[in-house]
Amino acid sequence: MSDYRRNRRTRLNHTIRELFQEHHITTADLIYPLFISEEIEELQAIKSMPGIHQIPIHYLAKEIEEIQSLGIKAVLLFGIPKVKDAEGSQAYAQEGIVQRAIRHIKQIAPDLIVIADTCLCEYTDHGHCGHIDGEGFLVNDESVELSVRTAVSQAEAGADIIAPSSCLDGVAYEIRKALDAAGYANVSVMGYSIKFASAFYGPFRDAADSAPKKGNRKTYQIPISNQREALRELSSDLEEGVDMVIVKPVMAFMDMIYQTRQMTHLPLVVYSVSGEYSMIEAASNNGWISKEQIIMELMLSFKRAGADLIITYHAKEIAKWLQS
Repeated sequence: MSDYRRNRRTRLNHTIRELFQEHHITTADLIYPLFISEEIEELQAIKSMPGIHQIPIHYLAKEIEEIQSLGIKAVLLFGIPKVKDAEGSQAYAQEGIVQRAIRHIKQIAPDLIVIADTCLCEYTDHGHCGHIDGEGFLVNDESVELSVRTAVSQAEAGADIIAPSSCLDGVAYEIRKALDAAGYANVSVMGYSIKFASAFYGPFRDAADSAPKKGNRKTYQIPISNQREALRELSSDLEEGVDMVIVKPVMAFMDMIYQTRQMTHLPLVVYSVSGEYSMIEAASNNGWISKEQIIMELMLSFKRAGADLIITYHAKEIAKWLQS
């Protein structure tokens, strides 16, 4: 009998390593975010996110054709309107940019899963996620009402999944009630259940033109230091009846992915956010890292921690690597 185990036997060559690989990435794991803008006629490069663009609605057909050809099953839509106001009225307008984009996608690709980001920060002239009072404080219940109107309008347009990203108290519950009452019981709610007030969101605010004009979002997003508070937010969303949960960001919050997986059997979605994307792009463009190896290592680490699905701006590149 050997004095010690020979653990290397299951990794002696490529084939045996593949045979015993515990976690895998497939195109079915990936969700690709899209920024749809009313303000442009041509693709508009996002300087802080190399390789990512704002897309005019007439370009959507070409974009969706490429996404489907790569085997990606789902997209997450963010809208950039021409006109903003204090109540973010274009977020819930019947002819709002996201509502038009949803209808267009469903006409050309009815089987593609469309997730609608349900928030108002891109639509308000103050950059906060709903109604603010005279002191600039986001008022919870009035803001929830605006999110509910937005969610119903997105479901009417054909969205498969509603994703309320404002993190307001009770927003998932009120959206679920309103969807059911409006006849959209089969439309899912994807809760932004653990969303930290993170510096990793910076490039997104360029992409979506959504930075607050004054103050910050720390009264309605989770402090980065607080693990137990994050789990309380998760518990609230589970009680409010969400169908799946999100943890974001991911690279600095792997502990929360793991703990979320221990707390629920619901599908777990992780969002690899804009700052994470841009850091990888910057290091890769300077020749400091192997881009493909780094990205795939991260994706597998998210799966290993417990993720089922990954929202990532690298989704198209990952799909191409998997095809080849």
